[in-house]
Amino acid sequence: MKYYIIAGEASGDLHGSNLIKALREKDPHADIRCWGGDKMEAAAATLVKHYKDLAFMGFIEVLNNLGTILRNIRFCKEDITAYQPDVLILIDYPGFNLRIAKWAKQQGFKIIYYISPQVWAWKENRVKLIKQCVDKMLVILPFEKAFYQKWNYEVEYVGHPLVEVVEEYMNKEQERRNSELQTSNLKLQTSNIIALLPGSRKQEILKKLPIMLEVTKRFPEYRFVVAKAPGLDEAFYSTLLAPYGNVSSVKDQTYSLLMQAKAALVTSGTATLETALFGVPEVICYKGNALSYQIAKRLVNIKFIGLVNLIMDKEVMKELIQDDLTPGNLEKELDRLLNDPEKQRQVKEDYAALKTLLSQGGNASANAAASIHTFLHASAK
Repeated sequence: MKYYIIAGEASGDLHGSNLIKALREKDPHADIRCWGGDKMEAAAATLVKHYKDLAFMGFIEVLNNLGTILRNIRFCKEDITAYQPDVLILIDYPGFNLRIAKWAKQQGFKIIYYISPQVWAWKENRVKLIKQCVDKMLVILPFEKAFYQKWNYEVEYVGHPLVEVVEEYMNKEQERRNSELQTSNLKLQTSNIIALLPGSRKQEILKKLPIMLEVTKRFPEYRFVVAKAPGLDEAFYSTLLAPYGNVSSVKDQTYSLLMQAKAALVTSGTATLETALFGVPEVICYKGNALSYQIAKRLVNIKFIGLVNLIMDKEVMKELIQDDLTPGNLEKELDRLLNDPEKQRQVKEDYAALKTLLSQGGNASANAAASIHTFLHASAK
C-alpha cells in the first residue's frame, strides 16, 4: 500500500514516526511519503517537506506568511496527484490539512485523520467539513468521542500516543540510569533541577523565556535547565542565558531533563502533557502576540489552555496567560510546587488519574495502525 502522511509540527512528527513504525508492522512493504520531520524520516518514510518550513503561529504570523502557505498547499496537491496514494493520513495541523482534505476528497482519495483538530476549542463548524471529507477519524483525547457524537459523527478513540512514548523512555532510562547519569550533560544534583520548556518556535521563546529566566534569580538554591528546541542555533540561546548564573541548557535531552526535574515551567502545548506523564509538577505559561491573543480570546471556547487541565476538566496545574505571566506570579506558583505539601499531594493524585484515563485505549500507535489497516482492506473489497 502507498501512504501519504502530513504532519506540520514537532509533536506530529513524533506521533507520525510511531504510526509509521506500527504501519510497517502491519504492512512490511508499505511505501510511505510524508510531510513531517527528522523522526518520520528516520522511520523510513520519504520526507517531502520539513515541518520547520511550515509552522506559523498566530493570526498575524499566518497573514504575514500567507504567500508561502499558499505555495505549500499548491505544491502538496501536485505531489499527492503525482504519487497517487492508497490513503491520505492527516495528523492534526488543521489550517493546512483540512484544505488538503477538501481537495483530496474531490479527487477521490481515501482520507483518514489521526489526532483530531481541536474543533471542540474553536471553529466548531469545521466538523461539517470533517464529516464531508474525512472517511475515518481517530481521536486521542477521551472527551473527543462524546464531542463528535453530538454532531452525529462516529469516531474511534485509540488512546493517547504520548503514554507509550513516555513509558518506553522511562523504562529504558530506569534500566541504565546510573551509567547514563555519569555521561549526561545533566551532571547536576537531580533533586535541585527546575526544567524550563519555553517552546519550539523562536517567536514564542522570545515572549516567554525572558520571563522564566527572571524567576531563576529568586531560587538561587536550584539549578534551572532550558530545553532547547531543535533547529535553533546556539547563539540565540547563549545571548538570552548569559546574564543568569544558575541556568544551563540541554539539546535533544528534554525527556532526560524531565526524569530529573523537581518542577517545570512549561509553555502551553504538547509539552504540558509530556511533563505531567513524567510526574513533574508544572506551571503552564502562555504569552503571544498581543493582537493574536485578543483575537483568539474572542474565538476560543474552552475553560483551559493546558491539555492536562482540559482532559481532567479542572485546574490541575496553574495557567499563567498573557498579562498574568509575570516573574512575580511565576515565583509564587513555583514556590507552591516546591514547598506546599498539600499542592504536591493534589498534583500526584491528579497525575495518576490522568494517566489511567489516557491509558484506557491501550497503545495508540498500534491501535491506529490496526484501524487504518482494517479500513483499507475493507475498502478494497
